[in-house]
Amino acid sequence: MSQQEHNNNNDHQSSTIPISLDPEAGQGVASATTRTDYSAKGVVEKVKTNLVFRSKWAEINGAMGDLGTYIPIVLALTLARDLNLGTTLIFTGVYNIITGAIYGVPMPVQPMKSIAAEALSDTGFGVPEIMAAGILTGGTVFVLGVTGLMQLVYRLIPLCVVRGIQLAQGLSFALTAVKYVKKIQDLPKSKSLGQRHWVGLDGLILAIVCLVFIVIVNGAGEKNRCCGDPGHDEDLGRDRSRGSTIKKNKTDRIRRIVFSLPSAFLVFILGVVLAFLRRHHVVHEIKFGPSSIDVVKFSKHAWKKGFIKGTIPQLPLTLLNSVVAVVKLSSDLFPGREFTATSLSVTVGLMNLIGCWFGAMPMCHGAGGLAGQYKFGGRSGGCVALLGAAKLVLGTSLAHVLNQFPVGILGVLLLFAGIELAMCSRDMNTKEDSFVMLMCTAVSLVGSSAALGFLVGMIVYVILRLRNWTKDKPLSTIWMQKHDDQL
Repeated sequence: MSQQEHNNNNDHQSSTIPISLDPEAGQGVASATTRTDYSAKGVVEKVKTNLVFRSKWAEINGAMGDLGTYIPIVLALTLARDLNLGTTLIFTGVYNIITGAIYGVPMPVQPMKSIAAEALSDTGFGVPEIMAAGILTGGTVFVLGVTGLMQLVYRLIPLCVVRGIQLAQGLSFALTAVKYVKKIQDLPKSKSLGQRHWVGLDGLILAIVCLVFIVIVNGAGEKNRCCGDPGHDEDLGRDRSRGSTIKKNKTDRIRRIVFSLPSAFLVFILGVVLAFLRRHHVVHEIKFGPSSIDVVKFSKHAWKKGFIKGTIPQLPLTLLNSVVAVVKLSSDLFPGREFTATSLSVTVGLMNLIGCWFGAMPMCHGAGGLAGQYKFGGRSGGCVALLGAAKLVLGTSLAHVLNQFPVGILGVLLLFAGIELAMCSRDMNTKEDSFVMLMCTAVSLVGSSAALGFLVGMIVYVILRLRNWTKDKPLSTIWMQKHDDQL
């Protein structure tokens, strides 16, 4: 081969190599451009491409698609455990903008649910323990990502055990939410003060109305039809024509508009309005501008408790739901814009290795959040960047307002967040997997320890796999049966 031909081949290869966000071999990531360009101009152009809106109103609506999880969890921890809301809003706003610029898709930034559930159910699990759990989880995920061990860990953790933890944490959320709705709570101390009245700005009737409104808008949660389904955009309130013989009547249009409303966001706005009505003088106590950001002080006990009760149960959820499942879902929703486990592990790790030292709630990505934002119209990184900008604007001293937030409404929002998390376990199709999942869930709830539930679930899973070994199955085939298909 001549030198000229060799150069031509090299030029052809360099023009077709996709941009990759990480060094994993065999998992190249396609981008909007076909040539790797790491120059300053190339990076700026890529960021601009990633942040451009595909459709103005759909992207704005899509930005609200993940608030149903974010709002109730962060708000509950703010009221019950004195989480610094301003710091959390500022850091998560920055996370949203950066991930939108890097990935070019509506990559979600969600609270770590297992850590949040532990904090809400255990009065001794305070801010230092929450942040210690986030730092340890983020550090572990970061190391697994940069060393390429993520896929190995993924294969060693059975999906049924992860689903058991998700079911337990979701039910824990839901049970806590029902207590908030039913009884008047002193949230900072989590003590019940008596039965909630039926009427009033924080009464049972108000909570029931909000619950019914969310059910009417969301139903039981639509099945994810967006993976390559051309009819999905109808759920976003668009009037695409299917043919000259099909006419959309006014009722259909109204139903599509109603069903595409960001119900959790609207209920949250209602709660803020009622908070002002309950104590209208609170408006004078709002301080605009960035909240004070302080470094969290950790004790040896906080690190120990954060690791045992926070990191151990959260880690398998983060590995599968926040990394591996997001990689798979992104390839379904955005062909040509796929990302590897390494890139997502690095971003999840860095978010917590930086923000948690200053009191920002531990955060991760999530397949449910990505699907939710896509369902409501999010198609670009500009969708989550817009959400991040809104969080930065709201990163003010809102503690005085939130102290008046109706706890009954908070309970309704938290209830749906818990149910959505618990419903992830519905994909267990075999009796053995369901058995392991329910054992893990039962031990986690009764023993008040997701770490103990995880340990028991792993032991039961190993026993069942060894039992299958006696059925003349090769040892190499009994550990993770159909694991990839279940995600």
